Amino acid sequence: MGAGHAHKLYRHGHSPVHGLPPHTKLAAVFAFVVVVVSTPREAMWAFGLYAALLGTVAYVARVPAGFLLRRLLIEVPFVAFAVLMPFVAEGERVDVLGMSLSVNGLWGAWNVLAKGTLGVAASVLLAATTELRELLLGLQRLRLPPLLVQIASFMIRYGDVITDEMRRMRIARESRGFEAKGVRHWGVLAKSAGALFIRSYERGERVHLAMVSRGYAGSMPVIDEVTASRAQWSYALALPCAALVVCLLGWAL
Repeated sequence: MGAGHAHKLYRHGHSPVHGLPPHTKLAAVFAFVVVVVSTPREAMWAFGLYAALLGTVAYVARVPAGFLLRRLLIEVPFVAFAVLMPFVAEGERVDVLGMSLSVNGLWGAWNVLAKGTLGVAASVLLAATTELRELLLGLQRLRLPPLLVQIASFMIRYGDVITDEMRRMRIARESRGFEAKGVRHWGVLAKSAGALFIRSYERGERVHLAMVSRGYAGSMPVIDEVTASRAQWSYALALPCAALVVCLLGWAL
């Protein structure tokens, strides 16, 4: 279950976070996100502490702030949705800078922004300190259904292959003077999408036949057996445990 290259989110390093087994980091991030989502939205100070905890992890992992912030741009569509909530939500209204905004909408927007940003930041830190191959091994170690792990493995392996096929088709169209400028060109793009689907399907069949001829019987061999010591589990779970303390204080205060 090897991956031929490192993904763009991964940042090579030799920090303590990089050295943790992948399944411990997966469990820690999942637990952290669950704790963050369970925090009452009114406890605004708690989300600041969560951000500080992630900042500490980023410092230990030697992940620069700029690297992290650039990857957070993926949540821009959710930010746009959150910005609209105070205008469209119903209920009590309040005037802010001459605009009538919904109180429930403001709380909802804050809830989406705070929890979504923290969840994305935790995921980015996980991806920045764990290679794709290790993530797959970690999922396997956590007893995720083998079929799902195999599907994820093939997606990672052949995603770049399909992307490169799309690039070659685009170059072929442009070399013949094609430029998509309007609705009348949608037919050409639709035919290109159909051709890409057929090529991908045929490639998948060839790959499957090649695997069967080499003894594939429905399961991929495990090359490395990933294990973790108690100390490593303790280091990994320090983040969600600290977040749980903050969450409990948020409900109590």
